[in-house]
Amino acid sequence: MPLDVEALERATLDAVAPEAIEVLSDWLLPFDQSTVGRAISAVPLKHHSLHPPDIELIEARYAARGMRTQFRIADVTGLAEVQSHLRMLGYRAHQPTLTMTCDIAQWQDTPHSWRVRMNDTPTTEWETVYLAADFDPLDGANRVKALSRSECVTYAWIEDKEETIAAATAAMSQGWMSLHGLRTVKRAQRQGCAQALIDGLVSYARSKHMVKCFLQVEEGNMTAVALYRRLGFQTAWRYHYWRKDN
Repeated sequence: MPLDVEALERATLDAVAPEAIEVLSDWLLPFDQSTVGRAISAVPLKHHSLHPPDIELIEARYAARGMRTQFRIADVTGLAEVQSHLRMLGYRAHQPTLTMTCDIAQWQDTPHSWRVRMNDTPTTEWETVYLAADFDPLDGANRVKALSRSECVTYAWIEDKEETIAAATAAMSQGWMSLHGLRTVKRAQRQGCAQALIDGLVSYARSKHMVKCFLQVEEGNMTAVALYRRLGFQTAWRYHYWRKDN
């Protein structure tokens, strides 16, 4: 069954919650002062029958806000004409990223020793991971701001005896559960924290009668991609961020 692209893309922006969103024909235009690519990139609501001249209209909307234009375009046949038009205008594809989906109705939890804590509002404990020295501080602060602004997110984290060592969020919107911001500090990596967080959030989502899940992960993050595939996620499509190099 074909995926509902519009529902999935709207759910993405419901989760990362940019400061403003405009709808232009079959496009969503998020506006934010952020390093979170999904919160600042124009994205189509369907993967076919788009008209390339919309690109210039989108550029004008971002220019009116004093922002650089960036696009998030799936690598699918139906968007080949859009990609060709972007190349003609000087845009180049960067940062290949996978959109992965999973049926969670039959999810099997994996035994682990970690206690996953959750809250419906952001907590200091949850924020700590994103602001840890292991990660880019500006990007971490932007992710905390974006995810904290969402109205449909559940916040999860894991602590050991010393500090918070891992965090993630799950949004439930548009008929989807989506996973965002999975982070583990370096000293606690490869100890099952990510899987424990996912199990905890999936269990919570099932209690809310959700049956399908998606996430987005950079294609080059092979450790994460392997984990998600092992858990049953499959690639729905790959996308790139398109922007001008100058």
